[in-house]
Amino acid sequence: MEDLQSRYLSVCAEVQRPPKAYVLKVLADSTNSDVVSLVLAGNDRHGERLTDDDVLVLSKTLAGNSAIKGLDLRYNCITDKGAVYLADLIQESESLQFLDLMCNNIEAEGAGMLAKSLHKNKSLRKLRMTGNKIGNKGAMQLAAMLQINATFEEVDVSDCDLTTQSVIAFAIVLNNNRRICAINISRPLLFSLQEETTEHMAHMLMVNKTLRELHMGKHGMTDTGVDRLCEALKMNSSLRYLDLRCNRITRDGARCLSEVLKQNSTLEILDLSSNCIEDDGAVYLSEAIKIPHSKLRALSITGNNAGTAGLMCLYKAIRVNSSLTNVYIWGNKLEEPVCVAFSQLISSGRLLEGHTDVSPYEVDGHVFLAEASHGLRRHYYWTSPYGMNDFSNSALALISSHSLVSSIQSELQL
Repeated sequence: MEDLQSRYLSVCAEVQRPPKAYVLKVLADSTNSDVVSLVLAGNDRHGERLTDDDVLVLSKTLAGNSAIKGLDLRYNCITDKGAVYLADLIQESESLQFLDLMCNNIEAEGAGMLAKSLHKNKSLRKLRMTGNKIGNKGAMQLAAMLQINATFEEVDVSDCDLTTQSVIAFAIVLNNNRRICAINISRPLLFSLQEETTEHMAHMLMVNKTLRELHMGKHGMTDTGVDRLCEALKMNSSLRYLDLRCNRITRDGARCLSEVLKQNSTLEILDLSSNCIEDDGAVYLSEAIKIPHSKLRALSITGNNAGTAGLMCLYKAIRVNSSLTNVYIWGNKLEEPVCVAFSQLISSGRLLEGHTDVSPYEVDGHVFLAEASHGLRRHYYWTSPYGMNDFSNSALALISSHSLVSSIQSELQL
């Protein structure tokens, strides 16, 4: 591998920018090891964040380098100006496969430049724009890019202020795109109560044969929207991961999803966190889980106002079906019968401590459950890339550059 450290110092001198010590260290580590991704996240303990000028130096340093496959630039101060430099790097690169720009300050113009650079790029597979306020205009340009680019596989545009128009645009693109396997369009800015975006996503699921992950958190989705999705899912044979967290789904929506689980044996991960399925919804899901051919491996119903009746049904279903290995229940009514039941699951080894978000303890002869920091979306925004964090126990790690489904599948085989 080319000595990136020397190249970086040379470019700094050329553009008259002082080199950053931590960037030098990362580049030196990549030169002296088998590292193929550069992690320059701004929330690391070095306390510095990259600016647009730093990105200019970095892009010139990496130009022509064929060894670096991933570039992690989360939590920096990159604006549209820096996005132009990254677009130049992308346009010239034949090796870069993953780019994480989560929580920078890129807006519509920068998103447009990145999209334009990807029209002819044949190497980049994954792009994460989470938290950049690219708005409808920037999202529309990225959606148009997906109609042209034939190699893209994963795109994350959650928390990017998408509107109804841009969400529908992504759905239309996925009607014909046979390459995209994961998309995150969570938390758009939707003002209509007609659930047009859910309707279009449901139609897409009827015809799309390659999408494995769909994230639609914070869409204001009701049971009516869930019903439309479920009708489509009964005809879909590719989706493995469905994320419907933080919507307005109640027991009727849970009943629709239970019917899907009974008929569709491909769905493996279901995230219903922060809805309101209550006891009846938990009972419906438990009935589906009990079916021998159920392939569901991970279920999250945190914060759903479920009580003893529903959670005890789930406990019995877990005992019957060994395929469900990851279960998350914190934020419900965890009364003592539930605490005792899940304590038994954990102590017996049926439910591994790292595969659930509760941990049992005993006081004065009574069993309680404490919250454990494990979940499908563990510390989505605030986990730093340093320290003792262990992501092997997280069923979903969007901060990882790896495919979400392949990560959970490899983990659940342990």
